[in-house]
Amino acid sequence: MDNQIRVRGFHAWYGHHHALKGITMDIGSKEVTAIIGPSGCGKSTYIRSLNRMHESIKGTRVSGEVKLGDKDIYSMDPVDVRRKIGMVFQKPNPFPTMSIFDNVAAGLKLHGYGSRTEIQDRVEQSLRMAALWDEVKDRLNDNGMSLSGGQQQRLCIARALAIEPQVLLMDEPASALDPISTLRIEELVEELKVKYTIVIVTHNMQQAARISNKTAFFLDGELIEYGNTTDIFTSPHEKRTEDYITGRFG
Repeated sequence: MDNQIRVRGFHAWYGHHHALKGITMDIGSKEVTAIIGPSGCGKSTYIRSLNRMHESIKGTRVSGEVKLGDKDIYSMDPVDVRRKIGMVFQKPNPFPTMSIFDNVAAGLKLHGYGSRTEIQDRVEQSLRMAALWDEVKDRLNDNGMSLSGGQQQRLCIARALAIEPQVLLMDEPASALDPISTLRIEELVEELKVKYTIVIVTHNMQQAARISNKTAFFLDGELIEYGNTTDIFTSPHEKRTEDYITGRFG
């Protein structure tokens, strides 16, 4: 299965605001790609565009091409796109009226996945993959909101993994978490990239350097530089990249 994302000449607008300007990049299969840049540079718009989540905002339009494997995601059913390309948001967002079990099972039920036993097996598998099973296996009927912030974020990751996506998008998944929970999320990303293509937006330069294979620097809606993370952080080609990662602005 080809989990590579190919973006060509991609533009996005919110009304008259030109948020993304001609982005072209290949996101490697089973790698972690970090998206960095100052606030308002288009990072979140970009990854929301990769699974068409941005369409929930009125007045959005796009041009260009985004392909998952050989399929253009803008010619697919958005529901199918979001099944193949999952999203984890900055703030943990468990479904507030649902148990831990039902939070993970929600997507499976929506897509008509299997029998009750098969759903139970998939929920356990997903919670194990999200490194949460041992902490919640005796309280699966508790409300998802009863978990700590770090646990809630791993619950949301388990929910995204349950429907077996090809790609996992993460929009600053650890920015609202304490250092210990942040470390656990980073370890989890390292484990998941064996199977999934992961794109992570982060403001944390150290985090990007620790966990990503490739890094893309965005500024004012443009892709300024993209390459191996080690190269971006040790010998960037663009002065604007160097200025940003050394803290001269942003």
